Amino acid sequence: MKYFLLFLFFVAINSSVFSQDKNEKAIRKILEDQNAAWNKGNLDSFMIGYWQNDSLMFIGKSGPTYGYNKTLENYKKGYPDTAHMGKFTSTIISIKKLSNDYYFVLGKWFLKRTVGDAGGHYTLLFRKINGQWKIIVDHSS
Repeated sequence: MKYFLLFLFFVAINSSVFSQDKNEKAIRKILEDQNAAWNKGNLDSFMIGYWQNDSLMFIGKSGPTYGYNKTLENYKKGYPDTAHMGKFTSTIISIKKLSNDYYFVLGKWFLKRTVGDAGGHYTLLFRKINGQWKIIVDHSS
């Protein structure tokens, strides 16, 4: 009986590590897809990783913006063409599980552009909504 309980304990630990890895992989995949969409000059595809809701929050140098449509509109205004978008690279510094439905991501970004390079850091709050991971808060500076 003692060995059986020990076996169950290890199975439980391994399955929680596996599910965390599965969630982290899903989040990394979203970020990779966003990177590819950006570098193709496709902001609509880039936004697929974001929560399509009026409560989406984006915080940039001008302060907070609320809503998916307003965030997309601001991206299109700030990056009107591929020269302004440049080539995007992102480095994930850390991904932290906050709960089964929330993850926190810290990273840095860089744009190589003919109109002048840009870069900074970002924090993202991911939430699992209807079985899919979505960015619900983005703070980029």
